[in-house]
Amino acid sequence: MNLLIFYLNSILMGIGLAMDAFSISLTNGLNEPQMQGKRMSLIAGCYAFFQFAMPLVGWICVHTITKFFAAFEPLVPWIALFLLLYIGGKMIIETVHGKDEDNKQITLTTSVIILQGIATSIDALSVGFTIADYGLSMAFIASLIIAVVTFIICIFGLAIGKKIGAKLSRKAEILGGTILIAIGVEIFVRGLMA
Repeated sequence: MNLLIFYLNSILMGIGLAMDAFSISLTNGLNEPQMQGKRMSLIAGCYAFFQFAMPLVGWICVHTITKFFAAFEPLVPWIALFLLLYIGGKMIIETVHGKDEDNKQITLTTSVIILQGIATSIDALSVGFTIADYGLSMAFIASLIIAVVTFIICIFGLAIGKKIGAKLSRKAEILGGTILIAIGVEIFVRGLMA
């Protein structure tokens, strides 16, 4: 395989896979307009980690336990839908039912960020099938490129969301929850149509 094509394909896969993580990063920026650079890097790093790990897990499954992975694949859209409906619904409910305007901001806890990372990257498991003909080192490099692209895209998403979130205030959290639910539905529909 031509190395240029390999790198280009990996970058394009990274861009495609990072779109859900970008949308959630935008939502998180909307939710937390005062977010500092270190926190932005941690959130983007979490999403990048899962975008790195999932294709490798898929690759390992193809090379070891293909029957199990084939049985698990139909559940991927359901899992993403459940996780994002839960997180997005919780954001909307907490915003709508918040009593005290000052204490109302929804916290992006570590567990929420990890759930978001899993939900937005779980469809990347199927990339393991796409890169199944790669050797382990090439699969690792492809996954690493996907992670770097995801990290950069998520940093931009967080920055844009912060800028918009500072202007929208409370409405941003309802918008953010709605976006998360829409992403979950989109992943679910795309998974059923595949």
